[in-house]
Amino acid sequence: MPIDKRWVIKPQGDPQKVELLAASMGLPKVLANLLVQRGIETSSEAEGFFNPKLSDLHDPFLMKDMEKAVRRVDEAIGKGEKIMVYGDYDVDGTTAVALVYTFLRQLGHKNLLFYIPDRYTEGYGISFSSIDYAENKGVGLVIALDCGIKANEKVDYAKQKGIDFIICDHHLPGDEIPKAVAVLDPKRDDCHYPFDELSGCGVGFKLVQGYAQYRHIEFKEIEKLLDLVVVSTAADIVPLVRENRILAYYGLKRLNENPRKGLRSIIKICNLDKHQITIDDIVFKIGPRINAAGRMVMEHSEDEEHVSGGHRVVDLLIERDEHAAEKFGNDIDDHNKERKTIDRKITQEAHDIIESNPEMKRHKSTVIYNPKWMKGIVGIVASRLIETYYRPTVVLTMSNGFATGSARSVPGFDLYKAVESCSDLLENFGGHMYAAGLTMKPENVEEFTRRFHAYVEEHIDPSLLIPQVDIDSELLFSDITPSFRNLLTRFQPFGPGNTAPVFVTRGVSSKGDARLVGNEMEHLRMDLIQRQKPNTSIASIAFQQPEHYEWIRNGRPIDVCYNIVENHYRGTVTPQLRIKDIKTLK
Repeated sequence: MPIDKRWVIKPQGDPQKVELLAASMGLPKVLANLLVQRGIETSSEAEGFFNPKLSDLHDPFLMKDMEKAVRRVDEAIGKGEKIMVYGDYDVDGTTAVALVYTFLRQLGHKNLLFYIPDRYTEGYGISFSSIDYAENKGVGLVIALDCGIKANEKVDYAKQKGIDFIICDHHLPGDEIPKAVAVLDPKRDDCHYPFDELSGCGVGFKLVQGYAQYRHIEFKEIEKLLDLVVVSTAADIVPLVRENRILAYYGLKRLNENPRKGLRSIIKICNLDKHQITIDDIVFKIGPRINAAGRMVMEHSEDEEHVSGGHRVVDLLIERDEHAAEKFGNDIDDHNKERKTIDRKITQEAHDIIESNPEMKRHKSTVIYNPKWMKGIVGIVASRLIETYYRPTVVLTMSNGFATGSARSVPGFDLYKAVESCSDLLENFGGHMYAAGLTMKPENVEEFTRRFHAYVEEHIDPSLLIPQVDIDSELLFSDITPSFRNLLTRFQPFGPGNTAPVFVTRGVSSKGDARLVGNEMEHLRMDLIQRQKPNTSIASIAFQQPEHYEWIRNGRPIDVCYNIVENHYRGTVTPQLRIKDIKTLK
């Protein structure tokens, strides 16, 4: 059964500030209120928000160690030293590697290779085997992206072999910073860079920007890399505010107008080449396909000494030949289809285990372990379980003799602290408030489960176990004019920190055409009218809400909360409400 949701209308902006902003910017008060809710209170701030400028990007040399990093890269290029670009196997890591590799190749540096660790044999981050590989290849400098901030032992090991490291990361550091040549991470306590929410690829871009400034390379030469930056920014769910908003705005422009050939092949596969690509398109269509390759076990010939799934993704992202890019894209799409089949199967198995165990159902968290599940899928399964049970969730499997897996949270609950409270049982862990990865000895799973449940039981506010829909404002259907919709599009790109506005309209009903659609008749499509103004109707779609069909079909009244989106169909663009939740009225 679907979980009932709480509707919470956000505090409205200061009426005086809303009034002034509406007058100075020529905006409806509803939209001026959206700006004030987002901390944008003056017309100059609104201008900056609506018209992001690349010239407002921060000076990369404000980042701790940037000067050292740029000088070491310049030295390696000057000497023709072999450089290995290293990154994690997810979207953020692979786009970051593709970005730095492409830039160095663009400079004409030929002594260059890249390395993506295998999820199954090496795990997350920098591995000892990758350093041995670098030594065998004669590498003098490794540029690590989206990982490395806690790789103290590995950096020391590399140093013994005469290999230098530059680390570009965005995760929280440990107690001690690795002794690399340079460590770029805006989350360092001793780093005073003005913005600390860049993606890993974003930090890589700042290194490239720094080198370009150092060598007087025009910005337009590195602007071509922003399609990679926006893909990482969207897929890694970092806040789309301030510097990220600028990078995402121009990255989307690049992605829509002139993407690199590898991304173009994925865009075509996703059928996104006929309309404007949005952040949602990256999150739900492009990103999962890129991630899928890193999740799958790769088969390769004996002469391929290191080809991980993530390696195939970088091959795609740096490919300059259109036909080759199409082939890579199709291969990656096949991996995504395989991933979907496996994740559906594992999710169903997990549901069956929970439903057959009353004790598991009564907990305020989920910890589930099956040594046969595929390691690369468990994070997706954790997210799927939250959709059903709505509580902090850990899904574990067996890999290389250890119980390993992923944890996901519900909004408002700090999952990282919950995992950290069990750190004495863990071999390693990492992550942030809403997502984490962890590894432990199999014999510790039972005690970890007990303590994790106990921690959540003690620390979670019960209200957090009820899904909440945050509503920006009330609205009448008659307010949704073409002018209103055009102004609303200027708030894009939407994402964390600048979410797509959610409106509520009360006392509406179906025009009489409500119907169930989808392969399993799981979605509800209808035209809605507001009872006070029955002449104003608007097309609406409610995904995964078939339980309201009978009520709505009979013309009974409902309240709806929704996003306003554009529906593209056969070259025609029409407004549509994407219904987030429905409340039936007696």
